[in-house]
Amino acid sequence: MDPVKGPLSEARAVVFDTDGVLLDSARVHAAAWKEAFDAFLRVAARQPGDADSARRFRPFDAEDYRLHVDGKSRLDGAAAFLASRRIALPPGKPDDPPGDTTVAALAARKESLFVERLHTQGVATWPGTLRLLRALAGAGVPCAAVSASRHARELIDRGGLTDLLRTVVDGGEAARLRLPGKPDPALFLEGAARLGVAPERAAVVEDALAGVAAGRRGGFGLVVGVDRSAGPTSGADLRSHGADLVVRDLAELLDNARELDDAQEEE
Repeated sequence: MDPVKGPLSEARAVVFDTDGVLLDSARVHAAAWKEAFDAFLRVAARQPGDADSARRFRPFDAEDYRLHVDGKSRLDGAAAFLASRRIALPPGKPDDPPGDTTVAALAARKESLFVERLHTQGVATWPGTLRLLRALAGAGVPCAAVSASRHARELIDRGGLTDLLRTVVDGGEAARLRLPGKPDPALFLEGAARLGVAPERAAVVEDALAGVAAGRRGGFGLVVGVDRSAGPTSGADLRSHGADLVVRDLAELLDNARELDDAQEEE
């Protein structure tokens, strides 16, 4: 087996986030969140007596997704976004039907919209994802995928990645095991445990700020931030939350580590 060169050369296992890292599914999640939140915000903005309504009830955007929702469970993401706008809703119950009267109902609306988009649009797998996973498999480095989404296994299977992963810890498994969501490291630690590798000997690859923070809190030997958006502060934000290095595509992790460091210093 050929060794993996570059930043992952010392890793004995790699734990990947799924949405936005392995698969181009984060955009589908973001679109579903936007549709769910914007419908709610339009109604909320009509309520009288709020002098700050233009700011509080402005449409949900990409920064809202990146800062408050990405990487979190549906309930945690909905609650975090509403809190960022100082909007109070009762938490509701996990089985609330789609609607806008509780946090759980908003999360259920997003779920319904996501499933609809998933079945009509599908998701794509980045070529760099396949290249890296095949290189790791060829080198005998076991890999896990984790996700707060209950759809992770379906997405991974559709993306043709199942045979390249040793294990998957999805939202259903997290709920069954009562694992707290990111930025708690429990999901990543469960993935590493299933691979039989201590966190300090493993790497985490994550695109969300909460996920990068989780990898750092979990004591992983290497935390890689994936900056798909390449926004003005997105790379710096990933580093400030705990990323050791930041890449824009997973294939970069097969390049020379010195070249990566030099490129980041020039940003």
